[in-house]
Amino acid sequence: MVTPPPTGPLVTRDTLRDQVRELGVRPGETLLVHSSLSALGWVNGGAVAVVLGLLDALGPDGTLVVPTQTGDISDPALWSNPPVNPEWWADIRATMPAYDALVTPSRGVGVVPETVRTWPGALRSAHPQTSFAALGPRAAEIVEGHAPDCRLGERSPLAKLEATGARVLLLGAGYASCTSFHLAEYRISSPRVAVGRPGPHGWETVTEVSISSDRFDELGYDFERDRPVLRGKVGAAEARLFPVKDAVGYAERWLATHRPREEE
Repeated sequence: MVTPPPTGPLVTRDTLRDQVRELGVRPGETLLVHSSLSALGWVNGGAVAVVLGLLDALGPDGTLVVPTQTGDISDPALWSNPPVNPEWWADIRATMPAYDALVTPSRGVGVVPETVRTWPGALRSAHPQTSFAALGPRAAEIVEGHAPDCRLGERSPLAKLEATGARVLLLGAGYASCTSFHLAEYRISSPRVAVGRPGPHGWETVTEVSISSDRFDELGYDFERDRPVLRGKVGAAEARLFPVKDAVGYAERWLATHRPREEE
């Protein structure tokens, strides 16, 4: 069977740079990017070209931040996609490698964040399940101090991004991927859960705020209706640009009203 030619549009480093700047990305700013490479079209150079284009748009004074989450560093009893044999759970817990910011690959966030993670000069935060990687002059400021018992709360890079006036770029990704909404969960009444994972001295359990992206698409729809969100196309992808602070503040009110979850 003959493989059909790729569908367009053709996206290059330069076209991506120009289109995100047309959307409103400014040189020198700090940008948290959630992305889908496949949504962009046919990208000449793949994820490397996307990262280069974003860095070009931000310029030498800008900082690029991406989520580099590692949800597989978790209790196998909670795995569902796919689940594993319960008879394996004890051995998995005993032998799972602990998180290493330098070598542990990201999972479930796409190839662009993994490309940023391995980029020369990239820095990565210390949380073993919800880390962020950053490139640029503010990278160290953003990723340092990510507390091991604070996945996406006040002692995570999200709070730093909010405080420094960073913006979110959804690049072919939907609001279900918007991690900024999770910071709001730490500021309203939320249940807490026990989170298991391997640590430097064996299996450990910490108590954490329970986070959930349930109904984030609805939240995003209302946020976009009520607040100024810059929208446009980058390649074939829908793109949205908005301040982290706006997203968090709106989510605090929306979640408390539309998706209340009582503390346990």
